[in-house]
Amino acid sequence: MSLDHSQDFTQEAQFISQMQGPIAEFWAAREQGFLPAIENKNLYWVKFTSPKHSKAIVMVNGRTETVLKYQELFFDLFQQGYDVYSFDHRGQGLSDRVAHNAQMGHVEDFDHYVRDLSNMIDHFDLGGYQQRFLLGHSMGGAITTRFLQTHDCSAFNAAALSAPMFGIYLPAALKPIARGLSKWMAKLIPTTHYAVGQSGFDPQPFENNTLSHSKVRYEWADELHLNTEQIQMGGPTSHWVWQAMDGAKLCVENAAKIPLPLLIMQGEEDLVVDNRAHAQFMVHAPASTKMIVIKGARHELLVEADKMRNQAMNEVLQWFEHHTDTAD
Repeated sequence: MSLDHSQDFTQEAQFISQMQGPIAEFWAAREQGFLPAIENKNLYWVKFTSPKHSKAIVMVNGRTETVLKYQELFFDLFQQGYDVYSFDHRGQGLSDRVAHNAQMGHVEDFDHYVRDLSNMIDHFDLGGYQQRFLLGHSMGGAITTRFLQTHDCSAFNAAALSAPMFGIYLPAALKPIARGLSKWMAKLIPTTHYAVGQSGFDPQPFENNTLSHSKVRYEWADELHLNTEQIQMGGPTSHWVWQAMDGAKLCVENAAKIPLPLLIMQGEEDLVVDNRAHAQFMVHAPASTKMIVIKGARHELLVEADKMRNQAMNEVLQWFEHHTDTAD
């Protein structure tokens, strides 16, 4: 019987006191460093380990994100007996930027993200664990998926994806032409410019946000970004949009190549990624793939209001507990 871990997770009523107390102490004890990567970029990484733990999670975050945002998540996973490893993608967080403008999201090739993940996993050296798992959110879900489709991942038992970017949310009229248009715009607009309609760091009040129903979690992350200039991110370049859409398309086209148990969690009210692409992915995904919908949830399932976050966290942990003996 699967266990309900909700009572062990950080809850909104205690969020601020937890962030200022136990989670702050936990974060201060992190191990950290930089890993040299392709194109002479250095990627920032963190890890939280205990000699008492025999299982590990590698968490892969989304566009504009940073490990600093996920202190609560890392703490909650660690309290469940997992060592936690994560890093900031090239071009964002505390990792080296790719574009000349530090707030501009850019990547030359989506596969660079995938190669970075592979190299980071090698660097983390997870061979000593009895169980190993992958957890990806949004763009990190697409990166994780492409890693599973193109690399030897037999050391991992299972993976879970939160609102994976298998497509970008767009008006229906734009869907048929979006990928071709993004490629054309990438050729037309220099990489020194934002994509059409995009701009620099522009924090939105909670009332205007489409990411989370949790006011306390959203405003904590907002304050973190306002007070930490190095992690402030704006919109992407047209080239990034083209590469992201290509990467998402490859995820769906190669759905049958997922070699291990995969959980996909979808936010019912997601306005960032295209939920229809998840359904397309499931058409050809192996039988060991499961998709669930978190009712009422927006895009940020792992920083949502308690009811929805508790469900997402429980789904992840129960999935991992169910697949503890599947790795080679």
